Amino acid sequence: MYRRVIPGQDRLDLPFGVELRTDNRWVQFAAIMPWEKIERLYQANFTELRGQIAKPSRLAFGALFVQWRLGITDEETVDQIRENPSIQYFCGFESYTTVKPFDSSLMVHFRKRITADMMKEITEEAFAAEAKKAIDSEDEGDDSGSASGGGNKDDGAGENNNNTNKGTMLLDATCFPADIKYPTDVGLLNHARELTERIIDELHEQIRQPGYEKPRTYREVARKDFLRFTKKRKPSQQQIRNSVRKQLQYVRRNLETINAQIEQGAKLEDIGEDLQKKLETIKNLYNQQKQMYDERTHKVDNRIVSIAQPWLRPIVRGKANAAVEFGAKVATVRIGGFSFMIHMDYENFPEAQYLEKSAEEYRCIFGFYPKTIIGDKIYGNRNNRNYCKSKGIRLSGPGLGRKSDDAKEAEKEQIYRDSCKRNAIEGDYGAEKRKYGMDRIKAKLDNTTFTAISVGNFVKNAEHLRKKRAKEAAKREELRQVSLYSKRAESAI
Repeated sequence: MYRRVIPGQDRLDLPFGVELRTDNRWVQFAAIMPWEKIERLYQANFTELRGQIAKPSRLAFGALFVQWRLGITDEETVDQIRENPSIQYFCGFESYTTVKPFDSSLMVHFRKRITADMMKEITEEAFAAEAKKAIDSEDEGDDSGSASGGGNKDDGAGENNNNTNKGTMLLDATCFPADIKYPTDVGLLNHARELTERIIDELHEQIRQPGYEKPRTYREVARKDFLRFTKKRKPSQQQIRNSVRKQLQYVRRNLETINAQIEQGAKLEDIGEDLQKKLETIKNLYNQQKQMYDERTHKVDNRIVSIAQPWLRPIVRGKANAAVEFGAKVATVRIGGFSFMIHMDYENFPEAQYLEKSAEEYRCIFGFYPKTIIGDKIYGNRNNRNYCKSKGIRLSGPGLGRKSDDAKEAEKEQIYRDSCKRNAIEGDYGAEKRKYGMDRIKAKLDNTTFTAISVGNFVKNAEHLRKKRAKEAAKREELRQVSLYSKRAESAI
């Protein structure tokens, strides 16, 4: 059951006559949030008119925001809300209290109820207007050239006139790694062996009877084999293959033992839902590892890299510090200094296919197409070039066809200017991963991981808008002080 709470509370009764300052960051954050939109979206999760009353939307969303802004755990988030009056104001409390607002386990439910699709709508509601202001004030004089595949000229082939195109849209994609141990074939199989041994122990307790002996698992021998392998600093390919073979044999034996226990009357339902899911994952993992071992390859479809999170996939990025990452891949656009997420998936999708979708969503939000789209070379395929030409959009990158020496030089300068602008979206990724804790996503469910990533992106945008407004307020105050000084000087004369 949910009881609607009128959002927009702007006062918190504090002891000792203390009042919150307007330059308090949580007061400034509260002024940015689209509380009415959040309330409508959050209320749709509740259809029953009976049961315990759920926590208000402002508290649920505020708790997630506070967690990602401070980079803290679920338990620490609850403590911060309980101890900090400024955060209580942000979360919609009417008076300061030292009572624990909710149990930390509710944070999981908050992440389930506030989905990534909801966060997309909330992000557009909160920052689209500010991005529109930045687009209107943007100086596009340096984008008048046509040294690109799309071009800036309207040659009659396009359905959209260039005069209606405004702004610059930056495109890129990145991977936000999950908080898992780096997967190796031997390590995954050893973990699978340990879990199957735990399942065998629990099933044995169900069918324990006189004359029934506990099945052998050879766990001590298997453990010694694994430790002997891990102590090798640089194992050879043959040593790795031998260790994989041994662990495959142990896992196969354990799976056969589990099947035999089930035939003797043991019930998988009694070991818990978590272990049941992991057992199914282990079966798929065993089949994949056996296939790769037999075929002497390291590739397989839908490769499992984590037993606890089997939906994760290897994302090949080709970066210097990490050639492969394991987490969700996200395609993002940057407009007017704000980031908007276009697509999230655990599979390694080609990001170039989302250029058209990004441009159409740009038009839905602002009412016009972008004047310039800047991305890396992967976006410059023929389909994207034709689409941008039809909409009067200039696509960054080298154009097709032969050019004169002057045109080549102008194109080179244009590409350099575009690459400088593109650094902004790379900086956004760096800020999200280093400052806002998105270098390791600690959410453990597939849907809550997407929510965590969306909230982290929202927090980064909110911080950018808060600092922008603070600078504007400081500038207005400086102008006011200058004006007062001038008036006083004139009166003195």
